[in-house]
Amino acid sequence: MNFYSLNKQAPEVSFKEAVLKGLASDKGLYFPTSIKPLPNSFFESIGDLSYEEIAFEAIHQFVTAEISNEDLKRIISETLSFDFPVVTLDKNISSLELFHGPTMAFKDVGARFMSRCLRLFHSEQKNDITVLVATSGDTGGAVANGFLGVKGVKVVILYPKDKVSKVQEKQLTTLGQNITALEVDGFFDDCQDMVKKAFLDRQITDHIQLTSANSINVARWLPQMFYFFFAYKQLYKNHKKIVFSVPSGNFGNICAGLMAQKLGLPIHHFIAANNTNQVVTDYLETENYQPKPTVQTISNAMDVGNPSNFIRIQELFKNEFSNLKAHLSSSSFSDSSTVEGIKELYSDYNYIADPHGAIGFLAAKEYQQKYPDTHCVFLETAHPSKFLETVEKAIDTKVELPSQIKAVINKEKKSIKISTYDELKSILLN
Repeated sequence: MNFYSLNKQAPEVSFKEAVLKGLASDKGLYFPTSIKPLPNSFFESIGDLSYEEIAFEAIHQFVTAEISNEDLKRIISETLSFDFPVVTLDKNISSLELFHGPTMAFKDVGARFMSRCLRLFHSEQKNDITVLVATSGDTGGAVANGFLGVKGVKVVILYPKDKVSKVQEKQLTTLGQNITALEVDGFFDDCQDMVKKAFLDRQITDHIQLTSANSINVARWLPQMFYFFFAYKQLYKNHKKIVFSVPSGNFGNICAGLMAQKLGLPIHHFIAANNTNQVVTDYLETENYQPKPTVQTISNAMDVGNPSNFIRIQELFKNEFSNLKAHLSSSSFSDSSTVEGIKELYSDYNYIADPHGAIGFLAAKEYQQKYPDTHCVFLETAHPSKFLETVEKAIDTKVELPSQIKAVINKEKKSIKISTYDELKSILLN
């Protein structure tokens, strides 16, 4: 299978080329040339399949030309080394916990899958590869952990100064080895703009091989389909319409869920749960897509004023607004509402959620006021200990630190402060 640029001004490429390039030469995101639905027999027998077997079938058509079945099974096995439990809160609502990996965030899946693809592809390359990534919080730690010590791969992570949690910052600034953290005086969108500019700078790309590990990269984006299949495997026997409420920032995660739906996964509807960075919420109300300056919130991984992956969602629905709106709705919530959501989950269900999961819960609850005959699954995308100050203040209870967090919390932070693109360029070239 090939991949084409959504800007339609660059040549089609293979999966391997899409992974290595990250972004097309015309600044477009890569998208598969075809999407073949999986057979009904697969969904009828999904309860008897392992997670690894499900993941193999879900992604096989997109990578098969460059990755052998044996290598793909090994990559999937190494990627899925932790659990993805659905925690039922009541008969109509559940949490899909995606924080049981090494950095306790949903991005562990995509980062681990991509790092292993890149390790395979690098064995066929002569030159080193530099992975350049912008993070609004959890991406940086997941990418740093996924690529730590990978031979021939250097990782440069840009993150906005004072706009990620202390735990998130420690996860991306304390590993050393082949990981370099750049502390940017700005917002996530500023970091993302610098990364995109670097990919189009011939003075850089003529000298070093760049690729991205943001969800703009197909190897980061597509594996996020897996856990929507896993949740369905755990819930399909309750015979209710399943709705996913997905905390959404750069929209890679919910886009992967919609891709799973295109493959035939019987999901009734998706909700994009936004904080006050509500570009998509406004778009679905007005049909006017208008990027806005980023607003800083307590759910920082969603602080994105111009979500890169939304163009992929539009492409999935052939840019037909009515069709898109039939499958996707959106709600946005303030910081004060988010705190109330954390409190409600703890008081009513004895469930401790992080701010992103709390927004997913609020959006699910709002949806069910109109559609009570559904079972809503909100994604708990990060462990609450990554947002200790906010969560402990909301529930007035100490949150126990898991081993993954204890391992980094007292390590020394090492980062390079930058404020301009020229500073990034100098670091990459030198």
